[in-house]
Amino acid sequence: MSLSFFLTSLIVIVAPGTGVLYTLATALTRGSRASIAAAFGCTLGILPATLAAMLGLAAVLHTSALAFASLKWCGVVYLLYMSWQALREHGALAVEPKLDLRSRRRVVVTGFLINILNPKLSIFFLAFLPQFIAADELHPLARMAELSAAFMVITFVVFVLYGLFAAKVRDHVVTRPKVMTWLRRAFAGGFVLLGAKLAFAER
Repeated sequence: MSLSFFLTSLIVIVAPGTGVLYTLATALTRGSRASIAAAFGCTLGILPATLAAMLGLAAVLHTSALAFASLKWCGVVYLLYMSWQALREHGALAVEPKLDLRSRRRVVVTGFLINILNPKLSIFFLAFLPQFIAADELHPLARMAELSAAFMVITFVVFVLYGLFAAKVRDHVVTRPKVMTWLRRAFAGGFVLLGAKLAFAER
């Protein structure tokens, strides 16, 4: 893994997006263990995008208006659903003192769906990964798989750090109903804005 790939990946991952927002929200409502589960789910959601890029499926999304629009609007609807959940204090963003296996699984699945329903992610990898593969590379697919794995590891580490930082201030937040109310509104608004951004996304 080259330094340029690492730095470029870090800039892309650190920038606030849907995964970061979800990990922070989970950390504040459910604590550090849940934030790690959220980070794992979001990272796992990258895998289909990298596989799509490697297999050429991302090119289909890029050239087919119907395929792109179908996946895009599923993602928009899901983000709006996340916003609604945040306001209603239900689902994956509900405040729970303990995280059982079922709740942890739901956190992981939500993080996975957030990324897999974003068609821009697959197209991003289709354009991003080949830039770091030499023209004379003997095994380009193996190299792409290696870079994808590195990107996922960086993503997981960064998201875990985001989550652990948010979890540190959790006790000062959940005990203040007014603060929690405004935080939920902020997260709900964030999901709506990200949904709107995805809705206007072009191939």
